[in-house]
Amino acid sequence: MPHADSSLLPDSIQTKAHFWAFVLLQLEGLLEGQRNWVTNLANASSLIYSSLQAFPRYFGKDESKAVNWCGFYIDAQFFPVPRNGAKSNGTGRLLLGPFCGKPACQFITVIPEKARGVCADAFLQKRTLLVPEVDVYPGHIACDGDTKSEIVCPLFLREGDMEIGLGVLDLDCLAVNGFDEDDRQGLEKIAAYIVRACDW
Repeated sequence: MPHADSSLLPDSIQTKAHFWAFVLLQLEGLLEGQRNWVTNLANASSLIYSSLQAFPRYFGKDESKAVNWCGFYIDAQFFPVPRNGAKSNGTGRLLLGPFCGKPACQFITVIPEKARGVCADAFLQKRTLLVPEVDVYPGHIACDGDTKSEIVCPLFLREGDMEIGLGVLDLDCLAVNGFDEDDRQGLEKIAAYIVRACDW
């Protein structure tokens, strides 16, 4: 099967729960045999974004309800150190990773006393944040003024008793209340799979 076909949705998928289970199944097949996090996050963001566009019952391409951004912000420590002797990426930042959508913020500060925005809060609180209306969210960072709602799932690697913060999976929607509990549950399973599927 061509890789692009993994984002095709059967007509039988009618619920969000079924949709997210199908996307996870497709993602598992798409990432099989590859553990590089850049490659896997690129395919994951593309698959999620394209699949949502092909799901008109809840999202689709309709300008009033489409997901307009899907991607990752990853802790700067996981990016390569510059080879030309320039300073490193620094700490306390999430850097823009693979995504689909319009250009976005290059980094997000996650130093507790300086952090702001949904991505920083989800990362620091270690929990998914579902924001029905971004314009009333304290400290919201508006990368795209058309965005009305957002969901952010943190990515954490568990090694024994330790949790290593990797970054976040972030989705924006053009509709107020664009995401719900079914989306949260589906995306948390996808986020957990992506963490396990990559070498960090």
